[in-house]
Amino acid sequence: EALGEESRRLTREQLCTVAATASINFSSMICYSILGPFFPSEAEKKGASNTVVGLIFGCFALVNFLVALLLGNYLTHIGAKFMFVAGMFVSGCGTILFGMLDKVPSGPTFIGLCFLVRAVDAVGFAAAMTASFSILAKAFPNNIATVLGSLEIFTGLGLVLGPPLGGFLYQSFGYEVPFITLGCIVLVLVPVNMCILPKYDSIPSKGSFWKLILLPKVLLLCLTIFSLSACLGFLDPTMSLFILKKFKLPAGYVGLVFLGLALSYSLSSPLLGLLSDKLPYLRKWLLVFGGLMTALCFFMLGPAPVLHIESQLWMFVLVLVLVGFSLGMSAIPVFPEILHCAYENGFEEGLSLLGLVSGLFSAMWSLGAFAGPTLGGFLNEKLGFEWASAIQGGWALLSGLATGIFYITEATRRSSSLQNPPGNNEERSHLMGSET
Repeated sequence: EALGEESRRLTREQLCTVAATASINFSSMICYSILGPFFPSEAEKKGASNTVVGLIFGCFALVNFLVALLLGNYLTHIGAKFMFVAGMFVSGCGTILFGMLDKVPSGPTFIGLCFLVRAVDAVGFAAAMTASFSILAKAFPNNIATVLGSLEIFTGLGLVLGPPLGGFLYQSFGYEVPFITLGCIVLVLVPVNMCILPKYDSIPSKGSFWKLILLPKVLLLCLTIFSLSACLGFLDPTMSLFILKKFKLPAGYVGLVFLGLALSYSLSSPLLGLLSDKLPYLRKWLLVFGGLMTALCFFMLGPAPVLHIESQLWMFVLVLVLVGFSLGMSAIPVFPEILHCAYENGFEEGLSLLGLVSGLFSAMWSLGAFAGPTLGGFLNEKLGFEWASAIQGGWALLSGLATGIFYITEATRRSSSLQNPPGNNEERSHLMGSET
């Protein structure tokens, strides 16, 4: 619906762009989320501790972070379309290879190859997602939040289908089939996107990555991206183990619990994107309240032991639904807010700047996705899921409070400058000098 009004005047080039980016959103998320229901327990059988499982999830994000930073700077040199399709190809191959790891001997060999294959997959994922953000922002310069929010339906669809599909295929056919099936689907999409995706060319600009990231507002927005990703990434290695242990659900049903988060995120994102574009002044409040709401939800996810509330399945699913909505509140407005800040500080419009912003967004998201599973796996092993989730919510609390303080300070400065324009003091001193 968010794209309904816009689609009446979409060009063929824009429609092809939407189709191509929708395919990468869906395929990348379904490949990413398929591990959740069964890989942590499978890895434990192969001799990997909970902390190591968290590091395996985090390895994907760390490599993604480094690659996204690099590719964001060189997007115009490599070419957005080439980066997009090449990234999909590498990601598809990495997914298939990950399905072969059950044949590897347990212990250090298995763990080492898990890190290696996840790193390869991360390179492809980073390339495709960095390029897709840039292409979308280039194709829809005036409605980027609306389009991003609408395409999050496909992200959410991938997150929705991944866990239950992965759990079902694993339970029915074993470890290899989920990865080989989805990897082949991604590879089939590569030639399709080579044909339909338009080519966007651009002249490299003088915009500096460090000049962008050192802007105070951009730094705070990076903290927001990091905190959201860390909270979401925390759930990958920990939530399925908690559900299996606490609620005694079979692996095939664990994936259904993930639906609460994915459905609420995907259904609310188009509305939040539309609000972000139509009412830009709401972005700051969405960022602030989204962060605070996410922190509260993670405190209740266990729930935290200090509350002395017994965890129940219905309450756990309800909190996941609220987590999905609160993540959308903060994640959707971030990209246009960074772009707006860049334009205010003299950056040139064009694909080069979009590459910088999309690279920065992907890098910060990946850094959070590294810290979340790594710290979360360690805390879960030492303190248990209840305390680990409460502590993890501290990232969102910090970003929500910091962003709120920044926007309040910014509003106070603007109002004081309007009440006391710089020229008033000069005129007043000039008049006083004339009188004397």
